[in-house]
Amino acid sequence: MRAFLSISIALIVLLPFQENTSAQTASQRPNILWLSAEDISPQLGCYGDPHAITPHLDKLATEGVRYTHAFTTAGVCAPCRSGIITGMYQTTLGTHHMRCQANLPPEIRPFPVYLREAGYYTSNNVKEDYQFNTPAETWDQSSAQAHWRGRKNKDQPFFAVFNFTGCHESGITRDEKYQLVTQSLKPHQRQDASKLTTLPPYYPDTQKTREDWKRNYELITAMDAWAGQIISQLKEDGLYDETIIMFWSDHGVGLPRAKRWLYDSGTRVPLIVRIPEKFRKEDQGKPGLVTDELVSSIDFGPTVLNLAGLKLPAHMQGKSFLGAGRSDPRKYVFGARDRMDERYDIIRMVRDKRYKYLRNYEPLKTYYQYMNTSEKGVTMTELRHGHKNGSLSPEADKYFSETISVEELYDTNSDPHELTNLVRDPKYAEILDRFRQQHLTWVTQTKDLGMIAEPLLAELEVPIGHRYGILRQENGEALAKRLYQASANAVAGVSAIEALIEAMHDQQAVVRYWGAVGIGNIGADAMSAKRHVTELLDDESGAVRIAAARAVCHLGNPELALPILSQELKIGSQWERLQAAIVLDEIGEQATPLIDAMHAALLPKTELFSEGKYTVRVINKALNDLEGTNRIVR
Repeated sequence: MRAFLSISIALIVLLPFQENTSAQTASQRPNILWLSAEDISPQLGCYGDPHAITPHLDKLATEGVRYTHAFTTAGVCAPCRSGIITGMYQTTLGTHHMRCQANLPPEIRPFPVYLREAGYYTSNNVKEDYQFNTPAETWDQSSAQAHWRGRKNKDQPFFAVFNFTGCHESGITRDEKYQLVTQSLKPHQRQDASKLTTLPPYYPDTQKTREDWKRNYELITAMDAWAGQIISQLKEDGLYDETIIMFWSDHGVGLPRAKRWLYDSGTRVPLIVRIPEKFRKEDQGKPGLVTDELVSSIDFGPTVLNLAGLKLPAHMQGKSFLGAGRSDPRKYVFGARDRMDERYDIIRMVRDKRYKYLRNYEPLKTYYQYMNTSEKGVTMTELRHGHKNGSLSPEADKYFSETISVEELYDTNSDPHELTNLVRDPKYAEILDRFRQQHLTWVTQTKDLGMIAEPLLAELEVPIGHRYGILRQENGEALAKRLYQASANAVAGVSAIEALIEAMHDQQAVVRYWGAVGIGNIGADAMSAKRHVTELLDDESGAVRIAAARAVCHLGNPELALPILSQELKIGSQWERLQAAIVLDEIGEQATPLIDAMHAALLPKTELFSEGKYTVRVINKALNDLEGTNRIVR
């Protein structure tokens, strides 16, 4: 544990101190400390969890404000962190796909840059994971040694980030890491798995699943000890009452149906803010205050800037929820799920204090797609075994037996686990319509890039150097309107066939793609569109050809489509290869004639961590299903 808790101190060369242009001088500005954790939900004692052992954070909550309705913009780390560091939605920046690499336009910079320009010392210990290259001017130091103690001038205000990696999902799944992180826990800090009362109903109640749930609690306790040590260092340096402390998590617990998902189990996070009395504005920061104000993770950065007395850049989409002249409180928070490693979803979230709305743009998929990372976990294994032998409860089994609904609506007050979809209940018709409109407004106003197929996204960013501007170029508004309409029609069913045919003849590939996807979603009932979608097998865009091939398979003519899919496996870009592999996995036995081609497309084991690893995982999964052999990449 000592390896996780000890923090070495290194003095570094300080960049020139810049003159403060704000009314406040540097010495009048607060220090700001971020304590961030990975992969935890609000399972802390101060949040009322009956099993949590978190004395240090509980104490912090008594001295600060505890937020009960804080949410992240994604249920997974990297897309969410790109939003945290910029104050912008990952779907706006093009950092929405897990493990992508985007470029920022010059006018958009990580918010610590503005702090440094105003005279702050900025340190980050240690995780970045923003899905873009961090500009050199972001941090004075970003390393395992980064610390506010690296300042040469002790009167210089600082913004210091410390991130605890021990409660990451790998701490649950990997025995060695779990033992290392929790080795310093005392007997009274250990949990009895059999006595835990908070196991969610969508998990099987087995000894192995309970062990994972137990580990999660113990990792959180280890994290609490780490947080206590950082706070102690602040006190040792005489800085406790000169420093605003924010504690938060990047997303929910690292277990199935939580991490990577947009349910509260994946997006609702703890947030505690302690503001020393000298820095409190108006009635903010009163010790022990509990608030249900809606906060989004993209608000963290703007709030820091506002607390530091800096003007928010106009491009930021986040709001400042603390400080002088703070923004108006939110009425809604928003989130997105896109590619999760080798699997695609396009799901959007809108939530107010009570209701949660989800819009699913790929409804033919089951909730639990096979995904290499999550399949390594014991809880996922238990879920699959339970589904196979019929022992799962209905609440747990639905994620295997049901395909995703186009829309989901939940009353989180009466249904905190979000198990009862209210979309078809006429009593909620007005609420449903309100959330639909909020979703469409958000997608449109933020220029959601998630509706552009990734192969096309990679192509379109090249001429302008970044993804952010794709829908902001000349005629971008018109393109966005057609794109969002086509993507909506793709999940509208047979009533949208004529509109989908029109979309397949659009001059832009991003729209033609959705026309073909929509016909594939409808399947046999869209035979009237067969000629049009078959013509797209010769489209100039590989992404459109693959979408058309999928549709033709669902229309019953795989012999026309398989040569296209085989060719894309050979010559397509990395994202076209992945797209083709996913289609082959989806169509099942129809893919049998391509078994040899699929074997040929596999990379040697030595290359599994190259850009083609996701394609290899999907092909191995498809081959496993087709051949009945154990070829899954682990």
